[in-house]
Amino acid sequence: MKHVVAALIFRDGTVLICQRTRHQTMPLKWEFPGGKIEAGEQPRDALRRELEEELGIDARIEEEVMRIRHDYPNGTAVELRFFAVREYQGQLENRIFREIRWVERSELPAYDFLEADRKLVQDLAQGRISPVELSRPQGPEPGNT
Repeated sequence: MKHVVAALIFRDGTVLICQRTRHQTMPLKWEFPGGKIEAGEQPRDALRRELEEELGIDARIEEEVMRIRHDYPNGTAVELRFFAVREYQGQLENRIFREIRWVERSELPAYDFLEADRKLVQDLAQGRISPVELSRPQGPEPGNT
């Protein structure tokens, strides 16, 4: 199984999405920036490295938002871990993608995302996951035990 990390980079109510090039596997699909965890690497360290390589930024990796295991029809299995990123240093630059875009969460389903990302895309678009909720402590509301 491949272990992959990806960033939900939020800015002014939008999220950054990236389109693969024609020469990558699953060409022209949209995804959230990130990549494979290398042997011996911690997930946050892997994501920080990937964001520097792909976008030229030094990101502050925050909480894990969602973890998804996806089995592709060709037999490839992937475990995706999505982390929130609200702050980074450096100028965002597109180093490897065909295109990068800031989009409203409600617009996400209009893009042709990788299969493994689609549940998260739906949850973000329908407001089940939002940057505001991500900043609240997890767990039951006081008095609702």
